[in-house]
Amino acid sequence: MKVNTQSVNFNADQKLIDFIQKRMDKLELFYDKVISTDVYLKVENRSYKENKIFEARLKVPGDSFVVKKQCKSFEEGVDMAASSLERQLKKRKEKLRAHL
Repeated sequence: MKVNTQSVNFNADQKLIDFIQKRMDKLELFYDKVISTDVYLKVENRSYKENKIFEARLKVPGDSFVVKKQCKSFEEGVDMAASSLERQLKKRKEKLRAHL
């Protein structure tokens, strides 16, 4: 799956980009018609620790899913967003099966 990663207000290192790619590739186990994923990484200049925002837009034929998570680290945000996307993809797959 193609994952487009954009980082805002900082430069993401290759290790983080590889981690995101690996985690998003696992979503294809739940729904094999995923076209691509756009990922936006943002750092807000605030005093509290949860200043990292992970946003993902997953494109499937005829629809797209958007998940936005705010966490202490991007890795935590990736995991939370991926599990949320897993639930959405499972629900979509069940709906498509029900219509057959």
